[in-house]
Amino acid sequence: MSASSTTAEEKRRLRQEVRRRLAGLSPDQARRSDEALFSAFLSLPQVRAAQTLFLFWGIPGREPATEALVRALTAQGKQVGLPRMLPGRGMEVRLYRPQVPLVPVSFGLWEPPEDAPLLDKSSIQLALVPALCYDRAGYRLGFGGGYYDRWLEGFSGLPVGLCRDCVLQDRVPREPHDRRVSLLLTETKALPSP
Repeated sequence: MSASSTTAEEKRRLRQEVRRRLAGLSPDQARRSDEALFSAFLSLPQVRAAQTLFLFWGIPGREPATEALVRALTAQGKQVGLPRMLPGRGMEVRLYRPQVPLVPVSFGLWEPPEDAPLLDKSSIQLALVPALCYDRAGYRLGFGGGYYDRWLEGFSGLPVGLCRDCVLQDRVPREPHDRRVSLLLTETKALPSP
C-alpha cells in the first residue's frame, strides 16, 4: 500500500470519527460552541481591520452555523464573499448580498447566484477556512474535495480556522498539497501556527 493511499485511509477513518463526535452534540451544545467561536472570531483585530473577507455558509450539523457571522460582518459594512464551486473542482468567491437569496447546490451547500459580483483573491484580507476538524498546527481535515487547498495557493491574506474543542486533534493526516491556516480558534484558545 502506498503512503498516499495509507494517508487517504487515515483521513477517511478520522472523518468518520469526527462526524460521530459532532453528531453527538446536542443543539444547545452546538449553539454555545458557535457563540464562543464567533465571539473569538469577531474580536480578532485582523477581522476588525479587514474590509473584504471570505467566509462560508456552514452546513447544519457539520459545521458552525456561520450564517450569523456573515450577517454580522455585512451589517458592519464589510464585503463578505462566499464560495461558488466550479467544474473541475475549482472555486471562486462571489459577493454576498443580504437581499439576494442564496442558491442551494449539492451536499447541503448554499452559494451566491452566478450573477453575484466576483471578488478577486487579491482583494480579500482574511479567509475563514472550513474543516471537519483541525490539528494544533493549523492543518485541517476537510471534506475531501480539495477545493480550499487549491484556492489557498497564492492567497496572501490571513487564513483562519474554527474548530470545536471536542474535535481538535494533535495531528491530522497530511499530504504535500494540504494547506494550513495561520490562526486557529477554538471555544477556549487561539493557536498560532508555528
